[in-house]
Formats: sequence, structure tokens, C-alpha cells
Amino acid sequence: MSASYDICIVAQAGRLSYEAVLFAASLRHSSPAFDGNLIVGEPAPGPLWPGDTRIDADARSLLQDLGARIVPFENRHFGAPYPNGNKVEFLGQLSPDKPFVFFDTDTLVTGPLESVTFDFDRPSASMARENTWPEPPLYGPGYETIWRAVFNRAGVPFEGSLDRSHPVHCWERYLYFNAGWFFGPSPATFGKQMCGLMTSLCDDTPPELASQSLFPWLDQIALPAIIAGLGGGRPGPELDGLDGGITRHWRVMPLFYATAPEPAVVALEEIAAPNKIKKVLKLYEPFRRMIFQGRGRRVRALFDQSALPAREKVIRNRIRREKLWMR
Repeated sequence: MSASYDICIVAQAGRLSYEAVLFAASLRHSSPAFDGNLIVGEPAPGPLWPGDTRIDADARSLLQDLGARIVPFENRHFGAPYPNGNKVEFLGQLSPDKPFVFFDTDTLVTGPLESVTFDFDRPSASMARENTWPEPPLYGPGYETIWRAVFNRAGVPFEGSLDRSHPVHCWERYLYFNAGWFFGPSPATFGKQMCGLMTSLCDDTPPELASQSLFPWLDQIALPAIIAGLGGGRPGPELDGLDGGITRHWRVMPLFYATAPEPAVVALEEIAAPNKIKKVLKLYEPFRRMIFQGRGRRVRALFDQSALPAREKVIRNRIRREKLWMR
């Protein structure tokens, strides 16, 4: 079994408030034996976050009823121009002495997390990713040159990160994660190292990356080098339940209904059914229409889940044509 650990998410006013409620409700429903803390980072209003960033009042009350601890934090580097930076700034300001697992709020817990064995001395992250970064130009530099520059900037050995079962010109040869979940031995160490590398890549971009767009991929660009530097790498089979039968990174409700296995859809509707949960989730229009007013089931009926189109774009376009798209 894994050592005791905390789960960390980030939420703020608007959409993320309600996603956080759904995450917390799913954790309590599907993983009642989880004995760690659920810590919800809340960016404080300030120069980098204009306006009121505090979690919506109804969602805040329910999160606390579900046992979540809401922890305000200060944005020192990112903020509204790059909201993905919230996760690393939040982790960097937590206590360093307990292992953590970070999840994006658009994640549903559908099975017992206590059945997942985390080796916190070997950090890892989600492999549910596509070939989104880098995009090597026709005449170079290529994948290897670009990724080596990221690892060199982090001061982390590069060769051990390679999957040599793939050729040099294949993107899968290089360590690349989705940042929807990741874990490590110390949130403060992880967050500070991530933040340091991300700001370095932005403020003094290596020439090998000059042809590349850093946004919105910056957290996923830095993540492989940080994980490798902490002794981690690609997830092993003991983590298959993440992005599988234990958690589901749903991202957008229409896509979830179109593509998720039926047990995950049933779990979502059971988790959302109790009156105190439903009352709050219905305040967010996409949840109200997709979960409670049947739009999600209408989306699901458009597809054969055993023979889905290979490209997500095809699924999205079909949903849009039927005027059922929401986010």
C-alpha cells in the first residue's frame, strides 16, 4: 500500500468551483477509505488575478462539508495570463513534508484510490496525451534537440528519459506527459522546481525552442524534466487505474458522455444525484443541462462507444452539428 498522502486540486470563482465540488463528491463516493487530506488551492486576488477569485459561496460551503481544506495562495509568477501556472505556484507554497497527488478539477474519481500503489520516490504523471508539443520545423531542430535543451536547462540528465523502442524522429521516444495528474514526495519541492524551470524557459528561452510556442503547453514542457530529476519516469502498470477504472480526466462534459465507458457515466450520475450535491452542481449551466436535463445522454446516443472515431476532432464536430456542444 502507498504511504499516506494528500490530494491537491486548484479551484477559483466560476467553472472551477463546480468542477471541484464534483471532484470532491466523487472522491467521497468512490474512495471512502481515502485517509489523507483533500486540499483545494484558491488563488488570492492580486495584481496577477484581477477581480474576485474566491470560490463561489455555495460551492465553498459544500466543499467544506465534503471534508476539503481550502488553502489560499499568492500568484507570484503567473495568474490570469497563464492559469495553468496555478498548480505549480500552489504546490510550491504547501508544507514540504507529506507526499501528494495532484489532479485537475475536471477529473472524476470512479473507483477506490486506495487500491492504487503510488511509489512517491519515483514520481510520475499521466500518459493520456497526444503529440501536441513540440512541433519541429521542417529543417530542424528536431525532437531530440528541443527536448535535450529543456533537460539541460533543468540540469537533469537526458539520456535516461528516452524510450528507445521508438525511433529518433518519433515523438513517443521522448518523455512527455499530460499534467492532468502527477505525484511526488513533496509538494513544495515539486512546485518550486517546476516554477523555476517554467519561468526560466519563458524569461530566457533556449535558442533550440525559438521556433516553438510555449503556451498553453508550458507546464507539460517542464513536467518531464522535473519528474526525471526527482528520480521518476513513465508510469508503470500499478498506475493503470488512473486514466482508467479509478479516475477519469473528463475535460469537457460532452466528450465525457460521448467517449466514457458506461460504468463511468453511471458513476457520474450516481455521484451527482444526492440533493445537496445536485443543488450546487445545477448552478453551473453545463452540469445542469448535461447531467440533469438529459443533454449528455443525447450526446451519448450519437456514438457507438465500441467503435468511436479515431480523431477527437470528428467527435467534437458531430456534437457541434447537433447543437449539443457545451463547456
